[in-house]
Amino acid sequence: MQIRVGAGQLRRLCCRQDRAGSCGTTVPPAVHGIPCVLIRSPVARDALPSDVARFALVQKGRVQAALKELADEVRQLKPSEGDVAAPRRLLPMWDSTLLAYADRGRVIPPAYRKHVTRVNGDVLPTVLVDGYVAGVWRVANDGAGIEIGAFHELPGPAGEALEAEARGLHALLAAGDLTAYRRYDHWWAKGLPVTRTRVLASG
Repeated sequence: MQIRVGAGQLRRLCCRQDRAGSCGTTVPPAVHGIPCVLIRSPVARDALPSDVARFALVQKGRVQAALKELADEVRQLKPSEGDVAAPRRLLPMWDSTLLAYADRGRVIPPAYRKHVTRVNGDVLPTVLVDGYVAGVWRVANDGAGIEIGAFHELPGPAGEALEAEARGLHALLAAGDLTAYRRYDHWWAKGLPVTRTRVLASG
């Protein structure tokens, strides 16, 4: 399972739920029950236990013990040459990208976190630009498009990519229920640090 997409160091932590999985090794007791995780991370190895524990919902100590037991099985793979541009994305509520890391500042700028992750646990649908949350989105009131609320000025190339993303998202929602998130509009009414609003066309 890949929990981060982007340039950086790619590591494979194989902790099998069975005792003789595809890792080709007999798994020691410390590792049993922790899922197999594929991690692409630009951070140091020391940060991995916290991230894996957060993602897999297990205690950090168990992950640390698993890493120690599997020292010879944790391999650093050579990443692709050069950086890969992060795609512009419209993420749904409670997307795992926003929840998977112990340090969520890697994706959500600290100034925006309280606006995206609300006091009751709601995580709003977000606009991702260059790998970071840059705003929020919702279906426009008339249902004819996707309303983008930017928290800061977006770079020029972001517009075209978000337009294509919005068309695909609108088509997906229109095939199901365009009002699926409507009950969360009260967060917009309570105030968000939106500096510019734009409705991207559907279809």
